[in-house]
Amino acid sequence: MAINLSELTLARAHQRLVAGDISAVALAEAYLATIAAQDEEVHAYVEVYDDVLEQARAADARLKSGEHVTPLTGIPLAIKDNILLEGRTVTAASKILNGYVASFDATAITELKKAGAVFLGRTNMDEFAMGSSTEHSVYGPTKNPRDKSRVPGGSSGGSAAAVAMEGALAALGSDTGGSIRQPADFCGVVGLKPTYGAVSRSGLIAMGSSLDQIGPLTKTVEDAELMFNVLRTHDPLDSTLVSDACYPEHAGESRTKYTIGVPRNFLVEGIDPDVLDVFERSLETLKAAGCIIKDIDLPNVAYALPVYYIIMPAEVSTNLTRFDGVRFGAHIDTTGDLWEDYIATRTQGLGRETRRRIMLGTYVLSAGYYDAYYNKANAVRWMIRQDFARAFGQEGIPHTTGVDVIATPTSPSPAFALGERTSDPLQMYLADIFTVPANIAGIPAISIPSGTVTREGSILPTSLQLAAPWYQEARLFTLGKAFEAARGTI
Repeated sequence: MAINLSELTLARAHQRLVAGDISAVALAEAYLATIAAQDEEVHAYVEVYDDVLEQARAADARLKSGEHVTPLTGIPLAIKDNILLEGRTVTAASKILNGYVASFDATAITELKKAGAVFLGRTNMDEFAMGSSTEHSVYGPTKNPRDKSRVPGGSSGGSAAAVAMEGALAALGSDTGGSIRQPADFCGVVGLKPTYGAVSRSGLIAMGSSLDQIGPLTKTVEDAELMFNVLRTHDPLDSTLVSDACYPEHAGESRTKYTIGVPRNFLVEGIDPDVLDVFERSLETLKAAGCIIKDIDLPNVAYALPVYYIIMPAEVSTNLTRFDGVRFGAHIDTTGDLWEDYIATRTQGLGRETRRRIMLGTYVLSAGYYDAYYNKANAVRWMIRQDFARAFGQEGIPHTTGVDVIATPTSPSPAFALGERTSDPLQMYLADIFTVPANIAGIPAISIPSGTVTREGSILPTSLQLAAPWYQEARLFTLGKAFEAARGTI
């Protein structure tokens, strides 16, 4: 039976695989054919693995036996190039990790292997996940499949582009300040950032350790839920992982009508009028589905972006000290001593944006500035977290608003042109203004396609972001699926 990749979702592919309508090998071959036809121009992948069909044959044997079959058995996935897969090259799109081969699997990869997933290859990204456009990569930029003159977002732009061009049924990304949700928005797919600590970070090359989370990019909310249920597991290798006791409603929620908070004070500056119009129509769709729309105030959320650009570079500065040319990756030999080798290796091995963030982070952590910047940013971070707790009506927080979910656009604009913002870092950073608060507070958030806008003859996607209280991903899945159904997109 023919395989129409545009009609497939993870859930539908699973049904057809189990029924025997298609084989895992045929499915993998279909995706490999798409990659061969399209990826030379899009450049979503930096490597397609040479054992894809071998993996697929193993999945077919598992499907035939009927033993240990899961919703991901035989499903072709793409993996961001900062997630370790044993025996495979992993570089985080950086010259300094040229030739590095992972010696173990990330816990997320271990769980996907247990589930029987098929790994197609590793996807392009901003170097060490530092960027919002996938232009800061040693491999060159990735293009947006919806309009190849535009960026796919970042830093998980390769993963988002792979799913959008039908070059993978789903993909793994990492989200530090919106790096799953923003490219999902630009490419018109679904992107989930789980609660901080819900998914193990073991085997993820760290950028900002108190902010990073692995999550899925998929075609539907249902597929994101299936991926999340596999990825969320116990792992003694990650001390920040939360226990199963935090997820009392892991099986889902029966209700579909929610009170949705809209922080109007946060939607006043820099947002594209067409994006705001699509957002307002999305609220009307939710209202028609029975939800209550309520304006709320998050008084400190406007400080989330400056707080992020203090805390994140500080953690970058610390995490990237290990990449010195001695323990990992490339080493530049000079005629001088070890110190000169170290300087040459990091100067030549790290890109401009990475060096910029290291320098900024080193500055805010330096003597005389630590209290003025880093400690103050952490204090404001706690205030932002309390704002969300009050909005969600968390027990013990006075003056609660009591909304179930908070809605904003995912990004203030649709995908911008390649090269448009590379010379203006501040404009690039503003692309994350609506996504960063969820990372600062540690709450889960999901980006769901909500409509389109037209730019220079191109029809570009835009998305709705829904954020829920800590450990309430099930609420996002229930409401997200209701929103997709109301829009008629599934």
